[in-house]
Amino acid sequence: MNVSYNQMTIRPVSLSYENWLDMLKMPLSERPEFSNDKGSIQIGQVLGKFLGIPIDSDEYYNQLFDYVASTDPGLHLLSEESLNKTIDNQHFQSIQKVLNIGQEQKLSINRFTAFLDGEQLLYKSSIPAIHRKIREAMINTLELFTNREKDGLKSHELRRVLVDVIKWSINHLHPLLEGVDLEKGMPKFLWYGDMKRSQPYFVYYLMKLGCDLVVFHPEGKDTLAGFIEEGIFTHHFPNKQPAEPFPKERRNRQTTVAYRASREIENILHQEGAGLYKPWQLRDYTPSSITLKTTYDELFILGKEIAMVRPGFEVENGQVKIPSLFAKVQGVSKNRKEYWDRIQNLTEFEHSLLIRQLPFTWSSSNDFRFHYRNALGRDGLLNPDVMMQAHYWPYSFLPNGLQKGIANAIRRICEKPGLKSLPGENMEEVSIYLFSQAMFTPKEIIQLMEKFDYSQHVPKLIIYNNECRGMLARTDAALLLLLNQFGIDIIVYNPPGHNDIENFLQDRLFDTHWLEDVVFELEYKEPFKLKKGFFQGFLKNLRGD
Repeated sequence: MNVSYNQMTIRPVSLSYENWLDMLKMPLSERPEFSNDKGSIQIGQVLGKFLGIPIDSDEYYNQLFDYVASTDPGLHLLSEESLNKTIDNQHFQSIQKVLNIGQEQKLSINRFTAFLDGEQLLYKSSIPAIHRKIREAMINTLELFTNREKDGLKSHELRRVLVDVIKWSINHLHPLLEGVDLEKGMPKFLWYGDMKRSQPYFVYYLMKLGCDLVVFHPEGKDTLAGFIEEGIFTHHFPNKQPAEPFPKERRNRQTTVAYRASREIENILHQEGAGLYKPWQLRDYTPSSITLKTTYDELFILGKEIAMVRPGFEVENGQVKIPSLFAKVQGVSKNRKEYWDRIQNLTEFEHSLLIRQLPFTWSSSNDFRFHYRNALGRDGLLNPDVMMQAHYWPYSFLPNGLQKGIANAIRRICEKPGLKSLPGENMEEVSIYLFSQAMFTPKEIIQLMEKFDYSQHVPKLIIYNNECRGMLARTDAALLLLLNQFGIDIIVYNPPGHNDIENFLQDRLFDTHWLEDVVFELEYKEPFKLKKGFFQGFLKNLRGD
């Protein structure tokens, strides 16, 4: 009987895509890893992540519906939309009371958990093994929090996370623990879609308690990355699609053999590493740049090439490496026509932006020191997920894949700053400056990034600095670093051959090309374009029409 068990040990069972569902349906006493002896019980736990979506999306969503709707396997749905976010006022006050004690005293995690228990916030089970395991799971969860969050139990984020974990436990877990039989099964959960700030901690708590858990994400996001260090069975479906609302009923559409075959062929042609990519196929990949070292002439040859045919382009494991250009052109060619033709050819690309007025960015007066330090992970580097979930993050309106790309670019420029420090400025202060400026990207630049289909044409930022319309500022240089890390082509023209980006950026980051002449106050030459109607009329007159 349950009451005879005083100790419970949890062991994840070995899974494959073929056996995971059968294992989930299997009673605990029949699973691998099960044993019981002298008041102790060991159970096998099913943990799995299913990332992406198969070719037949209708069948995928029908299966998800069946997993939750049927009594076998009897999975309980958890998602941002399905979570019951209500909390009894008495419970809320009890949590606040424990938090106040924690602020006044230096509590260990064990004592903090004991106070939660004393306030009746943890489930009291009639089964000693579960009763003990609930408290152990809370200790494990608080340990994870203190390892990940700055200031540990003193962190201002603890209140939010603790309230969420406890209210979701009361609303979703506690009713399922009534009548649990440790020889038959623990509660089983299916998490679907994205996870917000507190949700990975709740999922971690369920796992440490011994619940079965499977995570499905059609976009292929590993929402538990950085939270779960243990190896969890992971299956990758061939495709990735934005997550649709969790189905409320089965779909009636039937996929034909021909449709399935065509999708399979398309998947083979456009799979990662195949070298052939559909438009926007890589939109959820994380971009990084490989700055190409080129001659002056190669700038204009490579500048016309799409990313996937440039040397060094690579797609692997959700990452896309983009060969990009970063060059400074000093002076002017003796052949003025060639000089202007080349500039104008670059600026006339569909995804090019010409900057002639400087500076084109502005300086932030906000102090982001606290936000920067709070976003650092255990490795001492910025955590993209923390940035993206923060209230100050200005890019939340963008698609998730693009947000992730920007956040990772910010992480990289702060990890190894290419910006020269000011007198008395240490490297952390340089990183904080870059972090701060990255939150104030001009609208036109954001739109340039939005147009970037990573395997196709590379957007270009062309700066023409004749020093008649302002001077390039340090804020501009900070943004150039971010754009370079993101994979955008950058070419700076300076006809008089003076320093501008050299004053702020390390020389190793870009190529410098010296042309024959230096010319002062050289106005930009607009391209000459004949109007179509005029040109057609001119031809008619020549023909005598």
